[in-house]
Amino acid sequence: MAWFGRRHDDADAEVSEPQVPERTLPDAGDTLDPGASLRPLVDPLGDEERARIETALESLAAEGVDVDDLDSLSAGLDRAYAAWSAAPEEDRPDHAAIVERYAIGIGAHIDRHTDLDWQVVTDVFGTDLSLTEGFKGSFVVVPHNLVAGRWMRGEMGWIPAVVGHIVRRRTRR
Repeated sequence: MAWFGRRHDDADAEVSEPQVPERTLPDAGDTLDPGASLRPLVDPLGDEERARIETALESLAAEGVDVDDLDSLSAGLDRAYAAWSAAPEEDRPDHAAIVERYAIGIGAHIDRHTDLDWQVVTDVFGTDLSLTEGFKGSFVVVPHNLVAGRWMRGEMGWIPAVVGHIVRRRTRR
C-alpha cells in the first residue's frame, strides 16, 4: 500500500518498489461472521524487507541522521521536506523515496527502543512493513502511514512528540 506513486520520469528511477504478493483476507460482505478474526495477518521479514531496511538506514546515515535520536530524525525529515517543497515542481526529488527512508528510520527507532519488532502485516488496507508485538498483531505501527500523512499536510517537527509517545508507551522491558 503506497500513499504516493513513483514518478516515471525521475532520474533516480533505479530505486524499485519491492513486489509484495497480495494476500487475500476473508470477505466480510455485508455482515461480519461473529467467529471471524479481525486481527491482521503477521509474517516475519523476508530477505527483500531486510535489504529494504538496510538500504534506507545506510541512506539516512549518509545524510548524517542518527536513527537512535528522535531530534536527529526530526531535523533530517524537516530538512528534506523544506528542500523538497522549496524546489520547483519539475526539479523535486521523489517524495516517496524520502517518505520511505524516514519511515524506515522511525521504524528502526521503534524496533530498537520498544517491545515492538519489524514484521510484514496484512490487513484490510493492504500489506505493509510494520512493527508489532510478535505475531499477535494486536498493536501495529505502520511507520509509512505516520510519515506519509504528515508529509501530505506539510507538518514539521512532529517526530519527537509522536514517536516519543509510542516509545514511552511500549518501552522494551
